[in-house]
Amino acid sequence: MRTKSDAPSGERPAPHEDATEGAGRRICVIVSRFNRRVTERLLDGAARTLIECGVAEEDMDIVHVPGAWELPLAAREAAAGGYDAIVALGCVIRGETAHFEHVSRAAIDGLARVQLDTGVPVGLGVLTPYHRDQALARAGGELGNAGVEAALAALRMADLRGQRNA
Repeated sequence: MRTKSDAPSGERPAPHEDATEGAGRRICVIVSRFNRRVTERLLDGAARTLIECGVAEEDMDIVHVPGAWELPLAAREAAAGGYDAIVALGCVIRGETAHFEHVSRAAIDGLARVQLDTGVPVGLGVLTPYHRDQALARAGGELGNAGVEAALAALRMADLRGQRNA
């Protein structure tokens, strides 16, 4: 599934300050369906940012996975698929059991492993808040949008990787 820009055809929104140029980059955005109210906001921020930085709609793929636990496997598949960078988005909200610790740690460690094993940058947009209000504050609320930051980090690391390989 590909995303669509909110900008009129042929008109490019203003890029983010200190943003990298995304033109010509193939980006895979992987988003967890669990805690969808939060992750869809992360996705909106990431997709909008990538487009504002020049990533063409046809060069951005959006992949949905069931939850944060599945993000590393999907990221490994994306890395093998020739993407220049990956943006991983999820939200694991602390509950009353140890499940939170296990899922969040496995997701984050797994994404780090994908990045280190493949050399493909992974922008980390996995929230680990104590409650939904904290998550929403970091998904387009008063504390910004972690999806935006993950997208920018992925592009900046793709630039760094490109400079190293040039």
